[in-house]
Amino acid sequence: MMHISQTTFNKIFPKAIKGVYQAISKYIDLAGCFNKQQQAMFLAQCGHETAGFTTLSENLNYSADGLMKVFRKYFPNPNIARQYERKPEKIASKVYANRMGNGPEETMDGWNYRGRGLIQITGKSNYIKFSQWLGDTINPKEVSSNLDLAVKAAVWYWIFNNLASIDSVQKVTIRINGGTNGLEERCKLYRDLMVS
Repeated sequence: MMHISQTTFNKIFPKAIKGVYQAISKYIDLAGCFNKQQQAMFLAQCGHETAGFTTLSENLNYSADGLMKVFRKYFPNPNIARQYERKPEKIASKVYANRMGNGPEETMDGWNYRGRGLIQITGKSNYIKFSQWLGDTINPKEVSSNLDLAVKAAVWYWIFNNLASIDSVQKVTIRINGGTNGLEERCKLYRDLMVS
């Protein structure tokens, strides 16, 4: 049962993909999100990850400046960044290479297993674990084209990382993001959902 109404959801996420609220309400209990705080955390985090529930696939179309800000470790100078700017497939393949179960850059695993779903699960190993949890082999592309799978990916991630037990926006953000990227917006979304 959702403790946050569809009216509130639509007010906070006015451009959300049609049907996403219903899909979330169908599966949110599976994530262990039973009370308003837990559901607000799930919605705030997923809302940030999907640009207000408007996209189910990671956007990697960065300028050279953007690459040096977001992925400085991989693009330490303008010369390298310019070779990759506005080339999402090349960017994903570089920044996600040789980690999270992905192979080297030339395998394109980084692109094939880029962030998808409400939580933007990333990396071959996460897609394999998600498939095992579902009990079904999935094509990664389906996680961004099938609304139920997009929600289930977030539910799996929530369970796998025990996020329902954490009541700190910052701590949940670190578990999802590896840092505090977008923390201010995540906190605002959480507060807005809680006061509704």
